Amino acid sequence: MNQDVKAPKTGGGSMYAETITIHPRHVKKGLFRNLKWWLMVLTLGFFHIAPFLRWDRGPGAPDQAILADITGRRGYFFFIEIWPQEVYYLTGLLLFAAITLFFMSALAGRVWCGFLCWQTVYTDLFVQIERWVVGDRSARMNFDKAPWTATKLAKKAVIQAGWLAVSAACGIGFTLYFGDAFQMMKEIFTLQASLSVYAFIAIIGGFCYLLAGFAREQVCLYMCPYSRFQSAMFDEHSLIISYEEWRGEPRAPARKGQGFEGRGHCIDCKMCVQVCPTGIDIREGLQMACIGCGLCVDACNTMMDRVGLPRGLISYDSITNVTARAGGETGDKTRLIRLRTILYTALLVVIGSGIALSLGTRRTTEVNILHERTPLYVQMSDGTIRNGYTYKILNMVREDRVYNLKLSGINGATMEVVGGAKDVAEMDLSVPGDEITTLRLYVNAPEENVTDKKTDITFVLTEKSQGTELRSTTLFAGPER
Repeated sequence: MNQDVKAPKTGGGSMYAETITIHPRHVKKGLFRNLKWWLMVLTLGFFHIAPFLRWDRGPGAPDQAILADITGRRGYFFFIEIWPQEVYYLTGLLLFAAITLFFMSALAGRVWCGFLCWQTVYTDLFVQIERWVVGDRSARMNFDKAPWTATKLAKKAVIQAGWLAVSAACGIGFTLYFGDAFQMMKEIFTLQASLSVYAFIAIIGGFCYLLAGFAREQVCLYMCPYSRFQSAMFDEHSLIISYEEWRGEPRAPARKGQGFEGRGHCIDCKMCVQVCPTGIDIREGLQMACIGCGLCVDACNTMMDRVGLPRGLISYDSITNVTARAGGETGDKTRLIRLRTILYTALLVVIGSGIALSLGTRRTTEVNILHERTPLYVQMSDGTIRNGYTYKILNMVREDRVYNLKLSGINGATMEVVGGAKDVAEMDLSVPGDEITTLRLYVNAPEENVTDKKTDITFVLTEKSQGTELRSTTLFAGPER
């Protein structure tokens, strides 16, 4: 036995990489940087202005265009009004949003993550606040390493105050969608709002403060599930961030008076790494952490302009085009219309058409019937079989309506409403607009006409002004024959 073999070392060290603070460099100009600024203005502008938009729905109805009315248990989106039992519209909308995300990814990679995601938008804004107070990348890195002084403490306080102000605006803006925006704003700033409102603002604003201020790229890397399955959305024609290795390698620094014969165009300035909000090196290939923001493209194009080389060493293009250029071919070979995009488009059309058709043809009256379970039936002294029901009528328009209710399915059956009509085959009911009327009623049927333990009985509700009919079938319980 060999006695010189040493036992492996045990213990010590961490199995996890240490988190490194990323200070992205500012890209002063470029297509993608400008696009990000414009989209930030548009998204945040809409987010904060939308609660104040008005929409006239008639007297007694809220006039806020976009509103989730928790107290009234209603959702409003301009001319659309959604009741609690219509939550399936929300399901359809979420499905539509998911397919839209897949469609965007198939066309342009992680364009959502790079330009429209709230995490990206608010992180950009928070970093800009740091830049205004401290300076660009190198200044912020030195600032973090510098010892604590009164100046550093003051600048930190200004940064934190800016972050808290933006976070508070985020929390307030989100909260305004759940009540009348003008009234809530007044109550919030005069300290007259309820404790639950301030708690809601603190929760939403707190998450904004933590995620955009401290977690940042960690959200994209570890918390967001989309980065995990993004590759399934791409194909060779999807537009993604690509480094053209065939042109850039071998890389070397640019020296004055030195040409680029026999070497690559990449001058190894690492600007693409410094501007990346997640700190990756795109020259190592497409990575899970790449959010497709295109800032590395802008930075690289700026450096190519400085050294007099063609742009596009890093490009927002398809693998097909990159491969074609590597082979000396020219022209755009990207196909936007292909099986994947056709399938996503078809799904969007089907889901969108289904939602629109359902909204356009939905009934303005809903009925819910609940059969009394204890007891299932009662046999009266004269032999009549009685069943109890809770009958709810939902009038979904903002005007009073008169309905006619009658029975079908059992001959001789009559109705009796608690506190109302007794032993009638049909009755008229007045239902206030935009309300639910609940009836506690009994149905009495002759014993000889109840031929089974369970017999179907139909409540026929007719809206008298328009003649629309709503039939609801339920069971009528009786003794076993």
